[in-house]
Amino acid sequence: MMSSPIFRHMEKAIIRLLYRKIITIASQEPWEKFVFENTYKEFLMQVQTINPDKKYFTFGELMHHVPGAEKLHFLVSASVIGYLKQLNSKVPDIINSVGKKFLPFKGYKFEIINSDTRDLSKHQIAINFITEPLPWYDTIDNQLLVSVNAGVKDEHGEILTEMFSMQPYLSIYSLKKTSADDTTI
Repeated sequence: MMSSPIFRHMEKAIIRLLYRKIITIASQEPWEKFVFENTYKEFLMQVQTINPDKKYFTFGELMHHVPGAEKLHFLVSASVIGYLKQLNSKVPDIINSVGKKFLPFKGYKFEIINSDTRDLSKHQIAINFITEPLPWYDTIDNQLLVSVNAGVKDEHGEILTEMFSMQPYLSIYSLKKTSADDTTI
């Protein structure tokens, strides 16, 4: 159902979004391939330090049998920092209604989903991007209306907004209600 085009006395909420980017051997984009290859190489190096006897081969086995194996998430995450800088603080894959990447992220959490020291094809990782706080004005059909530059107005005194569709692996991470706003948009 489409909302009214004019929102009076609209109650705003501040949201943060989370986008879970899963990268596997099937990932096609060059950036994803570099991240995949480098995280696998780093995984192999870090596994040597926690599993010197090479008794375990899979990430699951390491997590189950090796004390401290949960540190692998953090240790391998160092290999993605340079690649994250290439994104210019914009969440990958999420585009606005005019086809541009626009969604700024403030933080991320790296995660190894699966891996195997004997088989590159089993390596799977996720990067969870968490956005900056965004004023959320409304949802129109399946598109959210938000402001990326909170409080920033253009030369006419109007709040600049973005519209984008919800999609798989994108969710509202947190929500904070704010007081009613008398602004008409």
